[in-house]
Amino acid sequence: MDANREHVVVDGKALTFEDVLAVARGNARVELGPNAYTRMERTRAFVDAAAAGNTPVYGVTTGFGGLAGILIPADERVEMQHAILRSHAAGMGPAVEPEVVRALLLLRIATLAKGYSGVRPLLVERLAALLNSGVRPYVPAFGSLGASGDLAPLSHATLLLIGEGWVVGADGSPEPAGPALAAAGLQPIALEAKEGLALINSTDGMLGMLVMACDDALRLFRTADIIAAMSIEGLLGTDRPFAADLQALRPHPGQAKSAANLRRMLAHSPLVAAHDDATHGVQDAYSLRCHPPVIGAARDTLDYAMQVAERELDSAIDNPVILPDGRVESVGNFHGEPLAFACDFLSIAACEVGAISVQRVDRLLDAKRSRGLPPFLSTNAGVNSGMMIAQYTAAALVAENRRLSHPASTDSMATSAMQEDHVSLGWASARNLRQILTNLSRVLAVEAVCASLAIELRDPLQPGHGSRATIDLLRTAFPGPGPDRFLAPELEAAVRMVWAGEVLRAASGNVGDLE
Repeated sequence: MDANREHVVVDGKALTFEDVLAVARGNARVELGPNAYTRMERTRAFVDAAAAGNTPVYGVTTGFGGLAGILIPADERVEMQHAILRSHAAGMGPAVEPEVVRALLLLRIATLAKGYSGVRPLLVERLAALLNSGVRPYVPAFGSLGASGDLAPLSHATLLLIGEGWVVGADGSPEPAGPALAAAGLQPIALEAKEGLALINSTDGMLGMLVMACDDALRLFRTADIIAAMSIEGLLGTDRPFAADLQALRPHPGQAKSAANLRRMLAHSPLVAAHDDATHGVQDAYSLRCHPPVIGAARDTLDYAMQVAERELDSAIDNPVILPDGRVESVGNFHGEPLAFACDFLSIAACEVGAISVQRVDRLLDAKRSRGLPPFLSTNAGVNSGMMIAQYTAAALVAENRRLSHPASTDSMATSAMQEDHVSLGWASARNLRQILTNLSRVLAVEAVCASLAIELRDPLQPGHGSRATIDLLRTAFPGPGPDRFLAPELEAAVRMVWAGEVLRAASGNVGDLE
């Protein structure tokens, strides 16, 4: 997905994945379009009218959450909007990543610009100015239950609008926001009716993380196909199970894409051509032969997660909502369950991509099963241990991913005096997913290094063009077979190549764009 854009215009329509990535990861500036002003102005008057009366209207004339039954005196209704940001900014722990904060701010701007929240255009302008300023709010990692959306994270992020809260200091610790805001020329704003509530009642944090995770997963799943192909070559496997007519017997779209990628990678490979059923076996192990069904299922899960994210990007998440006909209605659209499920499902899928990868690593290192490779890919086994402990690391990462992939969405609990008696834990689901994908990139890096060594140990037999390009890339940071050396820096370099998409680009440059 393309994140290389300088500006993103928010006009009340649905944002795209590319919009989110451009702002979150590409630091694109946000601008409000004319349609956004029209949409916001058409509903603001209804909020002002409700705030002037004594009819119970949630969050306008009443308290919040378990305090919704309390009618607030007219002269305290504005102060209540400031108070909610202060009290709900109760998160703890280290600051989340800058890209997460930028994403959630963008998504809050986008929802408010749809005009169903009844806020003043001035508020959204100030929110965009904060995002564009580069000032980084300190948003703690812990505090959201995905109940009325991501209340605590959004409170921490938007508290800066009233000149309070924390920013991230030079050493990563929280610092008072005032000096940073002044240096950036950002003046505090006085909130009006409903605006404090409207700033925080949304799924923006978990949605932003899901969008970025989908981008990461797509890149990593494609890369997994490249690296699996290298392992197949290193183990003198066969490409026959990946034939298009055989794959068509089970028409899952993700499986078809993965198999097509393997065919491209393994085409014209002397290593694959060297496979002999009598010598090497009539069937390869599952971790080789069944790669397309496993990664294909992960791809299909990713497609579902992307569909959920696209729908959420087209949603107006707030409570209450203000309709063009003047109705002010309480809704439950802030509940994060759709996103929590999507994150949990994708977490399970990504976990399994790593699980099958580490099995191939184990096979590459086991002299009894590697079809003639030296133990642990060492040229002097015994004196040297080769890639033995690198496999340990990959196994540890897979084990951690198994723990993290336990569905957070099943851990609902009651909060706010039983008013919020079912919560999504969507924020936790999204945080787990991000860590799982990071861990997956490390597992794939270990497999890539091991597969590259295995291929070079098969010399003079040569790999296919895609594997050759990948090995050449890896060799810029990781020497070929030889004596033991300090592995950690070389493995970290391989991780960077996997995560940044360098492996994907290198292979695609030789075999064409992979699906």
